[in-house]
Amino acid sequence: MAEQRTDHKHFAVLKKARRVWAIGSIHGEAERLQGLHRRIEDALEPGDRVVYCGNLIGRGPDAGGVLDELLRFRRLFLARSESFACDMAYLRGGQEEMWQKLLQLQFASDPRGVLEWMLEQGLDASIAAYGETPEGARRAAGAGTMQLTRWTGALRKAMQDRPGHYQIISGLRRAAFTQERTLLFVNAGLDPTRPLDSQKDSFWWSSGAFSRMEEPYEGFKRVIRGYAPRHPGLVETAHTLTLDADAGRGGPVLAALILPEGEVVETLEA
Repeated sequence: MAEQRTDHKHFAVLKKARRVWAIGSIHGEAERLQGLHRRIEDALEPGDRVVYCGNLIGRGPDAGGVLDELLRFRRLFLARSESFACDMAYLRGGQEEMWQKLLQLQFASDPRGVLEWMLEQGLDASIAAYGETPEGARRAAGAGTMQLTRWTGALRKAMQDRPGHYQIISGLRRAAFTQERTLLFVNAGLDPTRPLDSQKDSFWWSSGAFSRMEEPYEGFKRVIRGYAPRHPGLVETAHTLTLDADAGRGGPVLAALILPEGEVVETLEA
């Protein structure tokens, strides 16, 4: 089944992984991500893979700096012998989903209501990272479709003007898994009653059932998520792992080094 999904545009497949570095929600914390990357750089081994479990932007002070740092680390990682682009995976989180909706806000039936909800969820920090303000967004949302279209176009261009930023956000995957289907990486959770291909936005909005998983999902040894609504830190159960210590609101960014059979061999925070 894994081979049938290898080329699926929604999923990243980690081939021949000896170890996987899973990184939880970053939420705009560029300096913390830099510190975490430095520690991972010192520990990298052949066969290592890296998964960023979504919520790269939002809430924290430097969304643009996070994407710059992801690109820097990507260049370093891929410069290593026998490393390939498919050895790294970037997942879509709730923040990235909202960002994409923001860039299409002129098509919403209630743009002002949608905007206010997204601002409450922390997207104001990402707007500021690209030279716009929540007040400007509110004015545009209340001024009609044409003005709002100009505003979203300017925001999109501001992101495109930062090399690599738009490409990262546009190429995010819904989930990632090892080729042997032993490890599954998601943003916030999943619906255990639905197959992997039918989850869609459950990966970043359906978190309630995750902590109640008492048996393997579709045979995966462990499901790893990078976001939890209550930000409990590192929580490990028989079949799951949570990596969310409330980064972006004072907490650290968490990472874990995981073997293909599900064993957590090291945890990091910065």
